[in-house]
Amino acid sequence: MQTGAGAENPFWPYVEPVIRYLQKPYWLFRTYDIRNDLRPDLISGLTVAVILLPQAIAFAIIADLPPQMGLYAGIIGAIIGALWCSSTQMQTGPTNAMSLLVFGALVGVVEPGPEYIVAAGIMSVMAGFMQLLMGLARLGMLVNFVSHSVVVGFSTGAGILIAVRQLNTFFGLELPRVGALETVYNVVVNLPQAHLATTLIGAGSIILIVLFRWLSDKIPNALFTMVIASVIVFLFGLDSQGVATIGELPSQLPPWAGLPLNDLELISRISTGALAVGAIGLVQTMAISRSVAAQTGQRIDSNQEFVGQGIANIFSGLFSGYSLSGSFARTAVNFKSGARTPMAALFSGLFVLIALLTITPLAAFLPRTALAGVLIVTAYGMIDKAEIMRMIQSRGGDAIIMLVTLFGTLFLRIEFAVLTGIILSLVLYIQRTSTPRVQAVLPDDDFSHFTYQPNKASCVQLAVIEIKGDLYFGAVNHVEDFILDHAANNPGQRYLLLRMHNVNHIDFSGIHMLENIVRTYRDKGGDVFMVRVNYRVRAVMESSGFDTFFGEVGFVEEDKAIGHLFYRELDPAICIYECPHKVFKECQNLPKRMDLIPAANLLSNNAQNVDLISASSLWNLLNVEQDLPKPLILDVREPREYRRGHIIQAQSFPLSNLIQDPSQVPTESQLILVCRSGRRSRRAATALQEYGIYDFEILDGGMQEWEAQGLMEAIDR
Repeated sequence: MQTGAGAENPFWPYVEPVIRYLQKPYWLFRTYDIRNDLRPDLISGLTVAVILLPQAIAFAIIADLPPQMGLYAGIIGAIIGALWCSSTQMQTGPTNAMSLLVFGALVGVVEPGPEYIVAAGIMSVMAGFMQLLMGLARLGMLVNFVSHSVVVGFSTGAGILIAVRQLNTFFGLELPRVGALETVYNVVVNLPQAHLATTLIGAGSIILIVLFRWLSDKIPNALFTMVIASVIVFLFGLDSQGVATIGELPSQLPPWAGLPLNDLELISRISTGALAVGAIGLVQTMAISRSVAAQTGQRIDSNQEFVGQGIANIFSGLFSGYSLSGSFARTAVNFKSGARTPMAALFSGLFVLIALLTITPLAAFLPRTALAGVLIVTAYGMIDKAEIMRMIQSRGGDAIIMLVTLFGTLFLRIEFAVLTGIILSLVLYIQRTSTPRVQAVLPDDDFSHFTYQPNKASCVQLAVIEIKGDLYFGAVNHVEDFILDHAANNPGQRYLLLRMHNVNHIDFSGIHMLENIVRTYRDKGGDVFMVRVNYRVRAVMESSGFDTFFGEVGFVEEDKAIGHLFYRELDPAICIYECPHKVFKECQNLPKRMDLIPAANLLSNNAQNVDLISASSLWNLLNVEQDLPKPLILDVREPREYRRGHIIQAQSFPLSNLIQDPSQVPTESQLILVCRSGRRSRRAATALQEYGIYDFEILDGGMQEWEAQGLMEAIDR
């Protein structure tokens, strides 16, 4: 029972999760264990800050933004992300992929200069509001509909573009900003004009990073490389000899940006880019948080993660930063450094803030070519060659999505490339769910499992079909077409057993489809049965009235299904005289009289002018009307069926004996032929008429009708 302030508020179920998501900082500080967690969190925060400081500057350059915007974004992202995100290890801040996406979404849409910087801030706020609203609306599951292939394709394309865009800076060339292929061509053509000192520092930076990584992965290679490059520029006065530097950075707290959030014209121009930035940011963040959670055992709340990323992006834009997302590299370092709680990320932001206020004047000698070298190495690491090859070798839709996103990133506007990849992911999902795997299955050699065996002979009376997917409006036509086509190709299979254990959802379209299938089989004298119906599916069947139409007897237990159908529904005469296969376990001890098949006319149901007698009339004739002569009842079923239950006055006279030698049939009394359903009795009638015997009747409905009326039977033990 709900108690408290929200007990009588009808909106409380909607308000409660919003309050819970927004008050996470309260619980973070309230439950923080200073004695056990403070020291490891401080160490991890300092370690990450050493990496974040140079990355923030470098990533801002990728976005064509002032370096200080990267620092502001790094500080705010780390602190706000720690307070509101779900993952205990997540490091939120500027990333190479987000930076390139921001650049691709703004270049050509907004003029370089102050408006470009303002647009980057507004884009961060727009993306943040989208993420925040999705989280508060509990739409975190939507991120699952974006294929991993989109991320791989975008990351690969982004890595290539980042490296290509750094070539001008790396060689000290002043060339126009054009596409990837044109940039490579222009650099190659103008390579003789490269600035020698700039090129040597850039190349040396790459060598130093590789060397530091070879020595130890614990060395902050980017920071050390940038410090060494800055010292060289300072000692040799290379800044006055044409080596471009960052210049002095402002030593201040992240300032209020004063964004014109009412500029609807600018907002409309960058809205598509903001959508792509928000979507990719969430996909990238969730992939990172789940990857780390798999090692820590933490349960990730995707909605809380959306809220945290949204608030971080909003604050980053409002305080002179730009768009953020989770960082895989910094999150991995945070985890390996022993971080215990999100406070480690908060400490990393505070350490970068301290550095911003104290040591940023030293950035005046930081050469841009060294940053270019750092970014080229980083870009190379973004290209996951092994994953790309796996996708290509799989030859599935994922490879197509990855390649489309990759080439779109290289040659189209980046936000359109990303959104195209996302749309293709949704199309692939719809295609896969709307065409679930539907297959006819048969028992394996041990009769323990049903498997797809297209080269194995099937039962001529019973089809067993497995549905591997949900029966919703988008999938029912595919499922129905398969079942009806299978029925048309196997006209003798009048009975259908549906294996439903992989159907987790059904809607009204699915109910209508099943009703049509049932009518189709019943119209041709058969029926449909189901096993392992999910409780959620069964609930929909009951609420829609399908269970009443279908009948409770149609839901059978899986272990008893074949036995039930074999002994109660299938025609043993077909099994014995017409089917050469032993498909089910129940068939193994069944005699096969295929030698009688050449007498096809005897196995037909072409008896003419045969009279039928109802079960009640036969009962009265045998037990009530004493003055009338008693007929001779011949039970033409198999002896095992006869022993299991028969009319007391009936004699066992199997159909095989009657077909082989009709002369053995007594003719001194009127005959009444009895079988399970009446089908074998008609075959016996055909044989008798061929022999010249016409004075007989058939029990209408056979023993099924006799039992349905509750009439007495004899059982042979």
